[in-house]
Amino acid sequence: MNMAKLHSAVKQYGQVGVVSAVEAANPHRLIHMLMNGALEKIAMAKGFMLRKDIAHKGSHISWAISIIDGLRASLDKDHGGDIAMNLDDLYDYMAQRLLRANLENNPDMLDEVSSLLRSIKTAWEAVPADMHNPPKKSTAPA
Repeated sequence: MNMAKLHSAVKQYGQVGVVSAVEAANPHRLIHMLMNGALEKIAMAKGFMLRKDIAHKGSHISWAISIIDGLRASLDKDHGGDIAMNLDDLYDYMAQRLLRANLENNPDMLDEVSSLLRSIKTAWEAVPADMHNPPKKSTAPA
């Protein structure tokens, strides 16, 4: 097997692992996975930025913005109150900063967004375990 085929097989195997993890995850875990994915893409973008690899930098920043947009879309603004509205504003701010970081090749802006996202992630991880999987309503007769 040549190296190109081996690389392709490894990439496909990794994608199967991600799909399997997503399919098995509860909503709380999915949000956690999205946050980790965005942080990973921002870190990779910063590495590409520092190495002046413009194409890969841009694609990873775009990927991070897409993930943040997914987090933003997951907010329940009808029932989330001020928290959901504040997160919506913060996710919008992060997406704007990532766009600007890309245009200006500014790694400090990437660090700023990573710091903000890590703060949200830490708070998300502090949600009590019993709220991760709310009990299902019983359909059995009493």
